[in-house]
Amino acid sequence: MGGKDSHPREVLLGAQAGAAMLPVCDHYSGIESRMVKSLQLQAAMMLEFGACVFDVTLDCEDGAPTGQEMQHAEMVLELIQTAYTAPDLIADGLFRRVGVRVHAVDHPAFMSDVATVVGGAGAHLSYVMVPKVESVADVNRAAAAVDATTPDGPRIPLHVLIESPGAVHRAFDIAAHPRVQSISFGLMDFVSSHGGAIPATAMGVRRLGDVATLDQFNHPLVVRAKTEIASACHAAGKVPSHCVVTEFKDSANLLQAGKTAAQAFGYTRMWSIHPDQIRPILEAFAPDDEEVSLAAHIVAAAQLQNWAPISMDGTLHDRASFRYYWHVLERAHQTARTMPSSALRYFATSVVH
Repeated sequence: MGGKDSHPREVLLGAQAGAAMLPVCDHYSGIESRMVKSLQLQAAMMLEFGACVFDVTLDCEDGAPTGQEMQHAEMVLELIQTAYTAPDLIADGLFRRVGVRVHAVDHPAFMSDVATVVGGAGAHLSYVMVPKVESVADVNRAAAAVDATTPDGPRIPLHVLIESPGAVHRAFDIAAHPRVQSISFGLMDFVSSHGGAIPATAMGVRRLGDVATLDQFNHPLVVRAKTEIASACHAAGKVPSHCVVTEFKDSANLLQAGKTAAQAFGYTRMWSIHPDQIRPILEAFAPDDEEVSLAAHIVAAAQLQNWAPISMDGTLHDRASFRYYWHVLERAHQTARTMPSSALRYFATSVVH
């Protein structure tokens, strides 16, 4: 099926063509001044790249001082409403992507977070992040609360944070929930939930050249949790989002960590907790220029042959490899890489809201 005029995404991905394509970087801010700077940086980079290359998640969970959860939520609401009036972005037809992390469903502030932020800014929210999800029941509860505040609007996607061994065990069920768009791994809570059985080094990233420290990419239990979440997401057509790297001043280590998350663990998105982490994450998740050029060449040649098998430089390519190279082009688009004009035309109207 599919001819020369068919879009590669529809031909090659089939039922998964409707799966979300999210920016590869999800940047978190919890303090008002940092939220403002994050939104300003997002706007500046949108104008630089002509697209929204990273999400901003405004944090009502870790960001809110105890006892001031309502005031914090009201401040987040005001920032979201203001962000969507940026005249430069509107004039250029650019669309922000802003989400909010609310408190966990069993926290006393959960319902007020949802009522205040989602109820007041639902039309602008790209997603709602729900932390400490343990089961499908938690997802159902979160979805019901979000939907109750926006009864006449579109269903806002849920991003969920898995942070315990029990939640990892149920990752496939959680990923299969139709409202879940992405699953993130909560590394620090996962490690601490083991009562000291996992060393603190597993919350960090070992330095380049260190081959002994059991860090987050080498401790067996952490590695198992990461691979379970990534596998669950890919099985359900959802987006696996990698955890934070706290060593934000070591850009070389961060770049290597991002590449490991993307290439060895199958993650297609990663958290940022400092503005200096955004560009290294984009770089880590981007394909190199040579692979982008090859992908554009193969996909264009395949389309000319109505997606029948082709031979190129002595190598046979069929729909399996066409699909792989199409994903390369999608990653290049998500990370604002330079692409040949033959590939750019596929993304002329591809905007993630």
